[in-house]
Amino acid sequence: MNGPLLFNPRFTVVGESADWIVVDKPAHLLCHPTNPDNPPTLLDGLRGLLAFELANGAALSIITRLDRDTSGLVLVAKNAHTARHFGKAMERGEFRKTYLAIVSGWPENDSWTVDAPILRKGEVAESPIWVKQLVHPAGKPCRTHFDVVERRTRTRPESEGPPLAFALVRCRPETGRMHQIRVHLAHSGHPVIGDKIYGPDETCYLDFIESGWTEDLEKRLLLDRHALHAHQLEVDDHAWTSPLPTDLGQFLWPETRGSAVQPT
Repeated sequence: MNGPLLFNPRFTVVGESADWIVVDKPAHLLCHPTNPDNPPTLLDGLRGLLAFELANGAALSIITRLDRDTSGLVLVAKNAHTARHFGKAMERGEFRKTYLAIVSGWPENDSWTVDAPILRKGEVAESPIWVKQLVHPAGKPCRTHFDVVERRTRTRPESEGPPLAFALVRCRPETGRMHQIRVHLAHSGHPVIGDKIYGPDETCYLDFIESGWTEDLEKRLLLDRHALHAHQLEVDDHAWTSPLPTDLGQFLWPETRGSAVQPT
């Protein structure tokens, strides 16, 4: 791998009780290990933070997992009873999640809903990316609601071509399939900025796996991670919020260095 390793282990605690903890996960941090060669994960960091509780019988279960490059709120149960409670609440559809995404282009409508089933592409066609999903009638039911928060433009890198049009979109998934929001936005014609799989070309992902982050990928993707953030999470009588992180704020509002008023 030629390019730099993208990794950020610095999560912050948003809320905590004897039974659960909610953290704000940065991009470039896996929630849990996927192979022995992984850099430290969010779960590793939580085990260190909660070492005393673990020594006294706690057992951590990540309830709302995020992709490595998705930032934002992650709910973790501290014991089996709480994990079962949240698991059943998720099965009943009692979790309310809101994400913020920066997408390519200006959506025609201010609000729209995508009701389109999703499955893994490799189940119906050849795919060099095992995890890639696509909209397909044989897939599992999926529904996502979208609302445009703001439409923006910015100069392209090295001022090549017309200004880049993009939009900040609020996303509210009713279901929780793998890559659902990213797939539904790409299906709508507005892929998430920085998305290596569903963005301009899936070879971005293959090139990244082969060579790491490079200047060529920066020109093609604009961001070193997909611009998707888990902004709000509600369940039972609990509600948590994570503001848009600095890197996405700087992309949206470069003239203010990302310090513009956060969307609600």
